Amino acid sequence: MVKGESHMAVKPPRDPQDVGYTWPTVLAVAVHLLVIVFSLVKLPSMTAEPDSSSIVQATFVSTETFTDQAQQVTEQQAAMNNAPEPETPDPEPPSDEPSAEEQAAAAAAQREAEAEAAEQARALEQAQAEAEAEAQRRAEEAERLAEQQAAEAQAREAEEQRAREEAEAQRQREAEAERARAEAEAQRQREAEEQRQREEEAQRQREAEEQRAREEEARRQREAEEQRAREEAEAQRAREAEAERQREEEARRQREAEEQRAREAEERRAAEAAEAAMQRQLAGEAEAAANAQQAQQAANSFINIVRRAVEQAWLIPPAASDSMSATIQVRLGPSGELLATSVASSSGDSAFDRSAMQAVEHAAPFSELRDLPAEQQRTLRQFNLRFTPGDVR
Repeated sequence: MVKGESHMAVKPPRDPQDVGYTWPTVLAVAVHLLVIVFSLVKLPSMTAEPDSSSIVQATFVSTETFTDQAQQVTEQQAAMNNAPEPETPDPEPPSDEPSAEEQAAAAAAQREAEAEAAEQARALEQAQAEAEAEAQRRAEEAERLAEQQAAEAQAREAEEQRAREEAEAQRQREAEAERARAEAEAQRQREAEEQRQREEEAQRQREAEEQRAREEEARRQREAEEQRAREEAEAQRAREAEAERQREEEARRQREAEEQRAREAEERRAAEAAEAAMQRQLAGEAEAAANAQQAQQAANSFINIVRRAVEQAWLIPPAASDSMSATIQVRLGPSGELLATSVASSSGDSAFDRSAMQAVEHAAPFSELRDLPAEQQRTLRQFNLRFTPGDVR
């Protein structure tokens, strides 16, 4: 103990050049820290600004870097302050005690080192504060940029949404326009189809009308041909009938001529007989014969009156030929009025027969009948008239 106290009391003075390892170590650490801080502070400012699409991610990385760097500086400072001083080996006691000048120089060097270390500590603290402030500013800038980026992203999203909506509206408008065009095209095609159908229908109707016209023309031609054929057949029948009528008329005239000759013969015989009777009965029947002759004359006179009246009333048809002849039976009343007429012998021409009957009807009544004796009236109330274009008998 005494020995130790004497040892401490007798500590020999240090060599001015022997400052130990503590302060050099501290200075070296401080210099390294300053270099690291300055490099970290300068490097972000030299880094190119990221584009708008990656600014948020880059900013967050930079913020984290500055925060970590500040934290690392703080931790290194705390480690430096808490680090135990390295034990300085006790130098071998010098053989001689240091001089006062050496001790003053050592003390000045120590003070200078301590001042430099304090200055370095202050610079380190200032650098740390500046780093933290820069980190805070960078964080705020990053947050502002993040908010701006978010707002821009939201605006872009809204713009994209509006663009999508506008594109969708444009697509719908185009679809509507396309649908309208399709409907217009379909309408045009329908109208064209309807027009085509109407034209086809009109064409069919025209063709049908032309077909009907052709058929009608063919029918008219057939009817005209048939009419001509009928007329020719009718004319042929008329010619044949006329020929037959003429033959019949000729036969009738021959029969009438024969009958006339027979009547004349009979009349001659009757006249001869009458003459003979008259001759035989001349003595008592002269008066009767005279009366009979008077009655005959009256009858002939009445017949002549009727014949002249009928001839005056007769309108001979223009188509009547001289060979035509018709016999009309006439029935009169007691006073000469016409009771009935009928065709006793036809001419073969109804118009000729009808004209003869109309002549008798127009000439009646024949009141001269009342002037005849009653016997003659009874005889002449029915008689025949033969009509030929030349005369009436």
